[in-house]
Amino acid sequence: MKNQFNIPVSDYYQHSHIAVDGRGIIFNIQRFSIHDGPGIRTTVFVKGCPLECQWCCNPESINVAEEVMVHDIKCIRCGKCKEVCPESAIISLEGNRRIDLQKCTYCMECVEACPGKALESIGRYISVGEVLEEVKKDVLFYQNSRGGVTISGGEPLFQWEFTRDLLKTCKKEGLHTSLDTCGYASWEVLGEVLKYVDLVLYDVKHTDNDLHIKGTGVSNNLILENLERTASILRTWLRVPILPGYNDSSENVGKVASLASRLGVEKVSLLMYHEWGRSKYEKMGRDYLFLPDGEIGDERFKEIKKVFNERGVKVTLDDE
Repeated sequence: MKNQFNIPVSDYYQHSHIAVDGRGIIFNIQRFSIHDGPGIRTTVFVKGCPLECQWCCNPESINVAEEVMVHDIKCIRCGKCKEVCPESAIISLEGNRRIDLQKCTYCMECVEACPGKALESIGRYISVGEVLEEVKKDVLFYQNSRGGVTISGGEPLFQWEFTRDLLKTCKKEGLHTSLDTCGYASWEVLGEVLKYVDLVLYDVKHTDNDLHIKGTGVSNNLILENLERTASILRTWLRVPILPGYNDSSENVGKVASLASRLGVEKVSLLMYHEWGRSKYEKMGRDYLFLPDGEIGDERFKEIKKVFNERGVKVTLDDE
C-alpha cells in the first residue's frame, strides 16, 4: 500500500520524522479544549500527515516541516523580507509581495525581518519535557473535570516515536491520555503507541475504498483493519466528518453505523462540514480542492443520527 508520496506504508513510518536532538515538530498547543475527549483537555497538534483530505481545515498540519503563512492585511510594503531572502524567493508584484514556494527553503529570515508580522512561521521543534511543562499548568482542571491530554495533528503517528514518548511521559504523570488518529500506519507502530493511550478518537472518512482514495489520497484498507484491532482492546470513539456530496449518502451512513455497532465503540461524533480554514490555503499558496455538493441541513442531520440510534449507537454532533 502506498500514500500520495508513492512510498510503501511499511517504509513511510520506518522513520520517526523527529529532529536529531529528539524533539518533535508541532504547530499548536491548545489549552482548555473541550472537544477532543472527556473533560477539559490540552490538545497538542503534531505536524505532518500522510493523508491529504481535500476538506482539511488545517492545511498547515500536512507537511512535517516549518512553513510560512502570509497575512497580506498586515503587510506595510517595506520590502525588508525581499532584501533578506537568500534565495530571491520573494518578488514584488503590483505593489504586493509574493513568495515563490518553489525557491523558498523556509529559512525564516523573512519572518524575523518583517516588522508588521505579516509573515508567520508555522511549526516549532519542541521536546517532550517542554510540552509537559505546558500541559501540567492545567492539572487541576484535568482533575476536576476528568480531563487530560490529547495528541492530535496532522497525524500523530507521522511522528510516532515523539508521540509515544510524549504519551508515555504523560501517563507517568498520572494524566489521562487520548490519541486522535486516522489510523494510517503499520500495526507495529500503532500498537506501540496505544500502550500509553486511555482513549482513541478514530477518524472514519468513508467506507468505500475508491472514494476514500479520491478524497484523501490513500486507501482505507489499512485504516479499517487497524480500527478493528484498536476497538477490540481500547475505549474508542469514532469521529466522522459529514461532507456534502462525498460521504453523506444513506448507503455510507448506514455502513458506518453498522461498523460502529459491530465494533461496540463508545460513541460516534458527527462533525459538520465547514470552511473556517479555507482562507489558510491562500495564505500558504495552496488550492482548496473540495467542492461540496449543497449543504446538510438540520433535518438531514436528524435523519443521520437516527440511523445510528436505530443500531444502538450513541451519536453526538460536533463532539458535544
